[in-house]
Amino acid sequence: MDKLNNFRSDIYFKKLFLITTFSSLAFFLLAVLRHYLLQSNAYDLGLFDQWIWLTSKNLPSYSTMTGLHMFADHGAWTLYIISVIYKLIPDINILFLSQSLSLCFTTIPLWLLCKKNNLSSKVGFLVGTFWLLQPVVFNINLFDFHPEVWAMPCIAFYYYFEKNKNFSISILLTVLILGTRDGLVLLIFGFGLEQILKKKFRRALILFLISILWFLFLNNLMYPILNGDKGSVMALARYSNYGDSFKEILFTLFLNPLYVLKQIKLIDSIFYLLILFAPALVFLKNISFITLISSFPLVFSNILSESSSQRTLIHQYSLPIALVIVVSVINGLANNEDIFIYRRKTFLWMIICWAALAKPLFFAGPYLSRLDSIIPAREAFKEIPKNANVITTSYLVPHLSQRSFIKYPKNEDDIKSDLKEFNILLLNPLDPGWDSSNKLQKEYIKTAKENNWDCFKWDNGLELCEK
Repeated sequence: MDKLNNFRSDIYFKKLFLITTFSSLAFFLLAVLRHYLLQSNAYDLGLFDQWIWLTSKNLPSYSTMTGLHMFADHGAWTLYIISVIYKLIPDINILFLSQSLSLCFTTIPLWLLCKKNNLSSKVGFLVGTFWLLQPVVFNINLFDFHPEVWAMPCIAFYYYFEKNKNFSISILLTVLILGTRDGLVLLIFGFGLEQILKKKFRRALILFLISILWFLFLNNLMYPILNGDKGSVMALARYSNYGDSFKEILFTLFLNPLYVLKQIKLIDSIFYLLILFAPALVFLKNISFITLISSFPLVFSNILSESSSQRTLIHQYSLPIALVIVVSVINGLANNEDIFIYRRKTFLWMIICWAALAKPLFFAGPYLSRLDSIIPAREAFKEIPKNANVITTSYLVPHLSQRSFIKYPKNEDDIKSDLKEFNILLLNPLDPGWDSSNKLQKEYIKTAKENNWDCFKWDNGLELCEK
């Protein structure tokens, strides 16, 4: 109770809580605005919304866009928790709200970690602000929705309880972390590496076992059962240069390092590391490299990946790394606070990095590209029955995804079968969206008309066809 009263009377904690609350509201409103501006997408907002809605209705949890089961996409069992909320409030804004709150209120466990390390309230406020000003935090809030954002407070709390003699709470938190995405087995494995450097070998062994056994459970058992011939960790496809299976990839990494080095895009990787660590350069003398080691498996996986999206600050892959960097600053300051100089220049550098690497100006440019499509799209949505099976463009999928059958056109070979299974087309060949084309959408509409579907067209090119 005394500690609680101390927080209530702490001016810097009050400031941090106020900024965190304001940031959460701003993040939520910006995400909703982006969605309203038709900038959200089938991958991944539409996917998760359909999965969760299906589960909340006790329907088979298989996406009609990927054919994958909700649990067997990334092993995110925490999605079942949000599906309970969907039973009461089936609203896509729930995903935006949960994402904004998780990202922003990670400042609270970070503050608690600062106090546990006997850092001043002033430094605690600085560290909380440092997290909120991470460019990847702002960017990922706007990049549709990804359940691994729910892990951010858990990761911060892991480090808070990791300092206790009783390690059991941290172990429970790793279970929650893994329940948001299978790829975070690399982070838990990294936690084990960190414990080895701290000479806590029993803890390291537990963490290694948790990460390895969870991966094997998903890859060798659950994914094959739920997904059939698609049954493996989806991310392995991004490492096909090193092998066709997990075993082959491991053998290549350990037995053929020269080949691995040749596959790495050096300039791309160096630039990625620079922008990833740029905000923390002001704390360079204070970073705990022992803590930082836990991020190395994730960093290496991003560098080795064939997908360039893993080496940006726009996608979710770097978010846990950014948090580990912040925690490494806290643990470093705990040992060196006497040499840390608290200056305005520190805040200035963080703001400069945020301005350079975050994407707020997208609201003055790319996010305004579909203004003329908003009214036609809204009119079209009203004409589509809730139980209709819909084929639409990728950026309209999240607005219609709470139904059993929805997809976007991406393969010409699917036209005939799609027009038998689906009864609504909502397409715009002039703006076909991601992973589709003008030619393909015209072919869908042409074939539908040849089969006597009724069609209505708006001035912006949007066309609604009904069987």
